[in-house]
Amino acid sequence: QKYYTEIEFARKQVLASADLVAVDPKMLEILTMVHRVSVLDTTVLLQGETGVGKEKVAKYIYKNSARRDGRFLTVNCGAIPPNLIESELFGYERGAFTGANKDGKMGLFLVADQGTIFLDEISEMPFSQQSRLLRVLQEQEITRLGASKVTPINVRVIAATNRDLKKLVQDGSFREDLYYRLC
Repeated sequence: QKYYTEIEFARKQVLASADLVAVDPKMLEILTMVHRVSVLDTTVLLQGETGVGKEKVAKYIYKNSARRDGRFLTVNCGAIPPNLIESELFGYERGAFTGANKDGKMGLFLVADQGTIFLDEISEMPFSQQSRLLRVLQEQEITRLGASKVTPINVRVIAATNRDLKKLVQDGSFREDLYYRLC
């Protein structure tokens, strides 16, 4: 009876403000932890199989955070070509490279300023750009391509992957310091 009462309490507390459905005690335990994390203004890493609802959980965290009035941007790191990810995430100054927009581009981190950015498939981020993401997490600043000054930002990062990042760190295809910063 006590166990049933705890499950019902968790279900009402966690699922009341979400469009999530869960009846499994283990999933309710996870959602209870997610609910506690949502009020903390910290980086979150979601790992799980494809189709388990990592994006739904990310949106739940956003909706229950102090940043819920800011933007929520979803970026699929695997869908952006490696040669464009830097300009898409960090933006660029006017005239930064041939073929660039003549007015420059803000970049998704600047667009998400004061809000939350969800980096889906973070394991697909090119190794060469991982250090730039690490800088965002550590210093809360970016440098646009072609810029000579840094731009401060205030953004919460939620990252997700269906791959084992610890194994990728061991293989040398994912930065260890970035992995620990995401965790």
